[in-house]
Amino acid sequence: MELQLIQNKICEVRSQKVMLDFDLAQLYEVENRALKQAVKRNINRFPPDFMFVMTEKEVDDMVSQFVIPSKSYLGGALPFAFTEQGVAMLSSILRSQKAIDVNIAIMRVFILIRQYTLSHKDLTTKIKELADKYDKRFEDVDEVINYLLQKDKQEIEQRERRRIGFNVN
Repeated sequence: MELQLIQNKICEVRSQKVMLDFDLAQLYEVENRALKQAVKRNINRFPPDFMFVMTEKEVDDMVSQFVIPSKSYLGGALPFAFTEQGVAMLSSILRSQKAIDVNIAIMRVFILIRQYTLSHKDLTTKIKELADKYDKRFEDVDEVINYLLQKDKQEIEQRERRRIGFNVN
């Protein structure tokens, strides 16, 4: 299983990294309806921090961010969002070899994301420390970068704007 494919299916809802039911069903090679039925039959295994049903607003946000192609893609039902623990719990109710293999791959991706986030957090902390230490220098660099970005943006806008005035053809 390609880890990049799985990573692309992980999104953020309610400040949590989750996978949606239809993506999991596709990975497990089962119908989404069957996956949801299995979860509903074992709902006591899925507390709110393992799985939750998305709201209409959350679905609208996902559609506007192109995570979901359209609301009709969902077939009229609100999707289930599974956290890392919820995905792990799915392996206990979906007992096929495919489900086991996919779950192992998904757990590896969640671990990679967690490691990346931790290293990114360290980098952010170091940059903040440097910014505090060399505050004035960073301000100057920031001003120059913003100036250059604005200058390029203005030049592009000037070239692309519609010309007005008398036109001889």
